[in-house]
Amino acid sequence: MTHPHESAAPALRRLLDLLASGAATEDFADVLADARRRGAPAAVLAEIDDATWQALRVHRTLRQHRRREAELTALFDTAGDLAASREPDTVLQAIVRRARMLLGTDTAYLTLPDETAGDTYMRVTDGSVSVLFQTLRLSLGDGLGGLVAQTARPYATPDYRADERFHHTGTIDAGVLDEGLVAIIGVPLLIGGQVIGVLFAADRTPRAFSPDEVALLCTLAAHAAIALDTAKSLADTRAALAELNTANELVRAHSAAVQRAEQAHDRLTDLVLRGAEVPDVAAAVAALLGGEIAVLDAEGEPLAGRSAPAAELAGAVAASRTEGRSVLHGELWVCAVLAGHDALGTLVLRGRPDLDDADRRLFERAGVVTALLLLLRRSVAETENRIRGELLTDLLTAPERDPAGLTARGRRLGVDLARPHLVLVAEPAEPAGADRGRLAGAARRYLFGSRGVSAEHGEAVVLLVPVEAGTAGDPEETARQAAEQLARLAGFPVTVGGAGPSAGPAALAAAHAEGLRCVRALRVLGRAGEGSSARTLGFLGVLLGDGHDVDGFVGATLGPLLAYDARRGTELVRTLRAYFDCGGSLTRAKDELHVHVNTVVQRLDRVEALLGQDWNHPERSLELRLALRLRLLAGG
Repeated sequence: MTHPHESAAPALRRLLDLLASGAATEDFADVLADARRRGAPAAVLAEIDDATWQALRVHRTLRQHRRREAELTALFDTAGDLAASREPDTVLQAIVRRARMLLGTDTAYLTLPDETAGDTYMRVTDGSVSVLFQTLRLSLGDGLGGLVAQTARPYATPDYRADERFHHTGTIDAGVLDEGLVAIIGVPLLIGGQVIGVLFAADRTPRAFSPDEVALLCTLAAHAAIALDTAKSLADTRAALAELNTANELVRAHSAAVQRAEQAHDRLTDLVLRGAEVPDVAAAVAALLGGEIAVLDAEGEPLAGRSAPAAELAGAVAASRTEGRSVLHGELWVCAVLAGHDALGTLVLRGRPDLDDADRRLFERAGVVTALLLLLRRSVAETENRIRGELLTDLLTAPERDPAGLTARGRRLGVDLARPHLVLVAEPAEPAGADRGRLAGAARRYLFGSRGVSAEHGEAVVLLVPVEAGTAGDPEETARQAAEQLARLAGFPVTVGGAGPSAGPAALAAAHAEGLRCVRALRVLGRAGEGSSARTLGFLGVLLGDGHDVDGFVGATLGPLLAYDARRGTELVRTLRAYFDCGGSLTRAKDELHVHVNTVVQRLDRVEALLGQDWNHPERSLELRLALRLRLLAGG
């Protein structure tokens, strides 16, 4: 029998113990089941049920963090292997094994071209059980690997045997069948824009590979390419020492350059392992190369060092991205910072136009290290934004359910809902030809570095933009700028409706509704692809806005006439109202005003001079008539 005052505290402590011990998901449900068996009161059961749900969310988030931590640890370990200058076979075996572990595939392998035989062979395999597959040799251009080598781009197939994008051969298909592989992904090993091998991961069941998995495999492939490139450099050096006995001084200089590159790579790797930021790496590379380093993000904004005109560097960045190497642009060296084919930023070196090959390689390796740091930074930001996005979704779905709880959740996540925010509602200008997922990614990049929040909600992407202290927070200007920047980031026109500033869950939800109505109004007005707010849409803004700023609308519409009448003692506003009330008839208007018809004409000419020639066009005249009617209702 249970005590009538039994509380949920023991069950909550048990849930905390399960979280601390890393227990399995199934164990959390036992807590509620035990409470039911004991006959706990309904209120206690409800509290335990809610706590169990929250604990499972935390458990899932911790598991995701552990997976990301394992990925980053593996990448750092790989960088450590390269810095330690181990034998290339050892490094390649470690990379292939880590690729299989991090992607959770049944097998992983790496193929290299055999220039003597004119084909490709298996250099390293992990998880393979077929001798036929392990000794497989592939003709150049055949199979999925041939497609990757020809295009220098990653390719993935959920079902190798049914995929007709590449050339199938009996030999390759027999090896794949003997190994039992179904889903395969391959990414190129690139040196100087040349494919020197292909890194694969494969499953024995159908599977789709995510963009994050592709980027991770590309990063591992870059490390493998560096290992092979370093091994080739060392082999070339040994050959030169054996063949050029008369050039000992040149060999020593070359060896010193290689040693300097290795020491520099050790230093950069050590910076990464110690948790350095992008400016720290830029400062270290600048000191090593004796020049000035600037690091720009994907949009050309400086992350470290002096900014550089993005438009002037666009051609050089494109060339570096295509060649996979740094390029000389005037007096500047430019290196694209890549993760696979994903552009993360740009390195710019000033003051060293005479960069030799060794220093050029050091500059390019600095790009790889920078890419690793930016990937880490992006991963952390995406995780934070995903959790904040869940908060925003709950806020817009049911703001009245638990406003205090929502505010407390936001404060824990670094989002102060009690602080004024602008609410932006963004939609693709042409939904049929656009990808809302790309728009959501563009919103995350737009808010990157701020305390803003974004989330997909309904058919739109909603952004919560904090109003900086000391600023008015103009929704019109913010929406206009956001439409331009989101369009550039997403690659297609974007319509943005702005509302606010508002504070508190209920007010923010109301601002979202107003922003959504504004987006629909822009669509109706044929202004898709623009950004605006309800208060600047004329009479539509009065109808759409929750504030219903009638005085502001009347003043904005009739302001020049009101000011003129006040200064001159004229009756332009009364004349305009009579003209509209009489259906645009001058004769009836002059009778209504008890003046000569010429007087009416002269007054309307003055109205045109003050309001513009379009004052009597249908859309403008509708706004004027509405403003006159609202002023009349207000007693004006």
